[in-house]
Amino acid sequence: MSPVQIREAGFIFIFYSTGVMTLHIHKKGMRVLGIAESFVMEYEKSVLAGIVMRSDFIIDGVAFSEITVGGMDATEGILHLFHSLQRDDINAMMLNGCVISWFNIVNLEELYGELQIPLVCVTYEESEGLEGHIEHHFRDTERDLRLEAYRRLGNRTKLTLNNKYEVLIRFLGMDTTEVKAILNRFTLHGRVPEPLRIAKMMARAALRYFS
Repeated sequence: MSPVQIREAGFIFIFYSTGVMTLHIHKKGMRVLGIAESFVMEYEKSVLAGIVMRSDFIIDGVAFSEITVGGMDATEGILHLFHSLQRDDINAMMLNGCVISWFNIVNLEELYGELQIPLVCVTYEESEGLEGHIEHHFRDTERDLRLEAYRRLGNRTKLTLNNKYEVLIRFLGMDTTEVKAILNRFTLHGRVPEPLRIAKMMARAALRYFS
C-alpha cells in the first residue's frame, strides 16, 4: 500500500493501515538505523552491523547479524538485526548497498512491507548494471533467482548532496526531497552518511575479531 503523506508544522506524517509514523527530520531526536556489511570470500558468513544514530550524532543502539556469502538471505539477516534491537523509535533505515556479500540481494519491498519505516539504499559508484556479472558467476536456478531479485530493485536515482558529492539511491516511503534532507542531516563529510560509515567500521572489526 502506498503511504499517504501530510506535511504540517515541519513534520512529515506517513499514514499506513497499521498506524502513523512521524519523520522529525529537523529534530535532534530523530533516529536512523544504518546497516552495513563486511565479508571475505573465504568465509561462509559475513557480518551485518547496525548502528542506531540520532540526528545529533549520538549512537544509542548497536546490533549484529550474519548472512551467507553468495547466498540469498540478506533480507532475512537485516530483519533479524532490526528485530533484535527491540526498538519502536527508529524513524528511517539506511542500507549501505542492496547487493551485498557477493550477490546476496536485498528485497527492499519486503523490508518496507514488514517494517513500514522509510528506507534508503545508498551506493556510490556508477555502473552498467550487474546482470552480466550474475550470469557469469551463477547458473540455472541460482542465476534466475538473482536476476529476478536484481531487476526488482529497479533503477537508481542520482542525488547531489549539499556538499556537492553525489550518491546513487533507491528508496521507499519517502520522496526525493525527504531522502536528500535525511542524507544531508546525517553526512558530516564526503558522501557516506555517518550511520553507514560507523556501521561499516563495526562490521569490519567484528569480522576480524570472529575470524
